[in-house]
Amino acid sequence: MRAAMAAAGAVRAHTSPNPWVGAVLIDVDGSVISTGATAPPGGPHAEVVALDAAGDRNLSEAVLVVTLEPCSHHGRTPPCTDMIIDRGVKRVVVGSVDPDPVVSGSGLAALRSAGVEVLAGVLVDEVSEQLAAYLHHRRTGRPYVVLKMAASVDGRVAAPDGDSVWITGDAARRDVHRLRAESDVVIVGSGTVRDDDPLLTVRDADGPDPRRIVLGSVGEQARVNPCEVHRGDPAELLDRLGAEGVVQVLVEGGPTVAAQWHERSLIDRYVLYLAPAIFGGNRAREMFAGESVGSMAELWRGSLVAVERFGDDVRVDIVPRTDVERHRH
Repeated sequence: MRAAMAAAGAVRAHTSPNPWVGAVLIDVDGSVISTGATAPPGGPHAEVVALDAAGDRNLSEAVLVVTLEPCSHHGRTPPCTDMIIDRGVKRVVVGSVDPDPVVSGSGLAALRSAGVEVLAGVLVDEVSEQLAAYLHHRRTGRPYVVLKMAASVDGRVAAPDGDSVWITGDAARRDVHRLRAESDVVIVGSGTVRDDDPLLTVRDADGPDPRRIVLGSVGEQARVNPCEVHRGDPAELLDRLGAEGVVQVLVEGGPTVAAQWHERSLIDRYVLYLAPAIFGGNRAREMFAGESVGSMAELWRGSLVAVERFGDDVRVDIVPRTDVERHRH
């Protein structure tokens, strides 16, 4: 399953709005026959890639390991379950069930009804983490919202004069470009456009440039152009983007946008890059603008899901706690 996940990770930036899925065909002796990953939209799914790569080999004793439930419906491509059955595969191991209403268990049912032995839920937590954005979109209809912030270790994102170039180093900035490549849309506030004049393109990673949306007005000479402008409720924006098939949104706004989206519980993942630097005092700009909570009882707490070092900087990933976790703590 981890080999299938590795294959999926290699195509993460190229499959949206389809899920980034990996598949591995295993022979009876445990050796790998072939590996596949989902192609860009319109191309074959991971299972089909792996089956095609096996050629005309007899697969009656092979095991197909796939990170996400195979589809059983006609979309841009024929059902993956049909090819699995036609090729004579008798055992399929699945990481996560697909919550998409057109799949949602029907793929597993189609395989089982054809006499295929199916084992589902293998490494489901790890697979679900890799597919978090896709699973969230299919369950809620909204894109998965990632807030990215770069700050000093004392929680400041810019000097008092507004200068924030560069708090983190090259390795962290390359990782930000990878995040952009994995996101369908990048969103910033008009203040960030005025202060930093960012391009918001992918230059140091493999993948396409995201759509660019500015919250508020933007000048004709701003480097973010061509971009879209949104004025109004960010929740309505997320509803519209979700209906358009946008799976992941990266918010790179400054302290004002970060605070607004945080206060409205619109953020699904906080990605914080912390540099070993200290502004000191209270004049430098904080990560989240506005008033703080008044007591420890009001303190927002998330769950730490990943910590990774990039050069001298540290990336910290935090997700909101579930209702069960909040009650436990």
